[in-house]
Amino acid sequence: MKNNIRVERAILRMTQQQLAERVGVRRQTINAIESGKFIPSTLLALRIARTFQNRSSRSSNSKRTNKISSLQYKERATFQ
Repeated sequence: MKNNIRVERAILRMTQQQLAERVGVRRQTINAIESGKFIPSTLLALRIARTFQNRSSRSSNSKRTNKISSLQYKERATFQ
């Protein structure tokens, strides 16, 4: 499974160092995860996911937020 950490960081204009500080690891760890050399623990993966979720919900002008809202609306309409 391919990870999208680099893409998520780019959307939020976040450096590897900034992400590393937020989740409590070294920048080299984020680099290794992005390059596929290291698979994060479940706990670390959850911390990273929460970081992106929290930061994207704060930036209401984000294209990512709009895409997610659109997809969620389509899913609700499909399953109702």
